[in-house]
This record gives sequence, C-alpha cells and structure tokens, in this order.
Amino acid sequence: MEDIFKDQDLWSFNESSRNSSVHNETYGVNQTVNPLKRNEEVAKVEVTVLALVLFLALAGNLCVLVAIHTAKHSQSRMYYFMKHLSIADLVVAVFQVLPQLIWDITFRFYGPDILCRLVKYLQTVGMFASTYMLVLMSIDRCMAICQPLRSLHKRKDRCYVICSWALSLLFSIPQVYIFSLREVGSGVYDCWGDFVQPWGAKAYITWISLTIYIIPVAILSVCYGLISFKIWQNFKRKTKKDQCITLTPKTSKGSALARVSSVKLISKAKITTVKMTFVIVLAYIVCWTPFFSVQMWSAWDPEAPREGEFLLKV
Repeated sequence: MEDIFKDQDLWSFNESSRNSSVHNETYGVNQTVNPLKRNEEVAKVEVTVLALVLFLALAGNLCVLVAIHTAKHSQSRMYYFMKHLSIADLVVAVFQVLPQLIWDITFRFYGPDILCRLVKYLQTVGMFASTYMLVLMSIDRCMAICQPLRSLHKRKDRCYVICSWALSLLFSIPQVYIFSLREVGSGVYDCWGDFVQPWGAKAYITWISLTIYIIPVAILSVCYGLISFKIWQNFKRKTKKDQCITLTPKTSKGSALARVSSVKLISKAKITTVKMTFVIVLAYIVCWTPFFSVQMWSAWDPEAPREGEFLLKV
C-alpha cells in the first residue's frame, strides 16, 4: 500500500523568480518558464491521477485499520506498528494528496500565507511519519528473528512510535520558513519556495533525500540483510536436526520430531510477517528510487537535462 500514494510529485518549487543573470549563469538556460500559464492537458492527467491515488489511499488504509481493529491479536507489536503506518499514510492522503489535487484544479493557491505554510508543513509530516513507521516495523522484525529471546520482553513500542511522530514534526519545520505566499506575476500570488542562492535548493533536496530515502533505505537494507542471514542459518540448523533425527533410535525419534516441528511452526509465523513487511519495503524502494535519483541528479549536476528551467515539485 505504501507505493499507492508515494509514487507522485511530492514537492512544489519554481525558480522562475530568480534573477535572470544568476539563472543563466548557473544553469545555462536562456528561456524561463512562464509561471502564469500551464499545460491544460497535463493538468487534466495530474488531476485524474491524484483523484485515483486519493481514493485508493483512503480506501486501502481505512480497510487496514478496520481489519486491525477486528483482528484477534490486534494488541501485538506488529499490529500496533501497522496501525500507525496506516494512520501516517492517511495523513499523506488527506494533507498531501488532497491539497495537491485541489491545487492542481485551481492552478493557484487561493488562501492566506499561514495556510500556505501549514499545507506545506503537513505535506512533509506524513511523508516522514510513514517512512519512519516502516523503519520501526523492519527493526521490530529484525529483533524478532535475530534476537527472539529479547523480543519476548515488552519493549517501549509506544515510546518509539511517539519519537517517530516527534521526529516527523521536527524535520518538517523547515517547510514553514522555505514556502510562503509569493508574487509570481503582476498581481498573481502562489505558494512557492524561496531558497538561499546558490546552495539553498541543493541543501534542501539533499536534506530531504537523506532523511526520507537514503538513511531509511540503509537501515532497511541492514535489517533485512541480518534477517536473511539469520533465516539461512536457521534453515541449515534445521536441516542438520532433520538428519540427526533419522539416525536416532525409534524411542526418542517422536519427541525429537515434535520439538523440531514446533520450532518450524514458530519460524513460519515469523517469516510470514517478514515477507509481508518485505513486500512493503520493496514497494517503497521501487517507487522512491527513480524520484530521488532524478532530483539529486538535477540538483547537483549542472548538465542534467531540464525543461526550460530547474523545476522541483515538492
């Protein structure tokens, strides 16, 4: 479900207000994009896609929350993290996709400056929270597989979730200062970003890439690398036990087989949850990798292809 509403333009940034000499010197562009016009055909496609994404995000995550609420083991750690992941995804749908949909319909941001800053702030809060809940789920599965005895003890899951939300709220604060209601033409205002030149945009893109993609993906890779290694070790150990059972006397064969079967059952339950989280993580990486690769390329390579000027949708 993670990939349904994250595979879209998440940012909105336009540098057409930059001094033309600085713009041409930095990017070698002689023509600038007219901020007062837009491609209506492309806008219709964007509105259609965003409307579909909004519907799927709301329907999918609400179904997940209902399923968790009615589940028998709804108080388990895994269900607890899943619940907050769905809540974070709903925040993305309501406070990011929906405002962007309305914005694409109206073309201009019709609201006061404080609303512009609030919308931009809430748009990134959901992104951070959704990412960090996914990281928490992966760390929890890694602990359950690699250190099962420690995972039996009740950990401060509520504290971890609160910290994730707190970090999301904290890391989104720069949005309030970067974006504001600005004049983009003669008497025309829109909610745009204002970056310190010439390094502001690079720092912003790099910061977002590090905190939402690079560092989380590194943690996820380590977690699932350890999980894969532990499962491989467990498989080898079970294979040896099965071989030993065939060599034991018949009197002790039944009890040994029962012990091994019980171990297999527990491992199968754990591996099932690992598979579920792995699919979510894989979808997350597949959807985000092209986006952040292009954004980092555009930010740091002056020769990167651009259409008119450097545009970044946030």
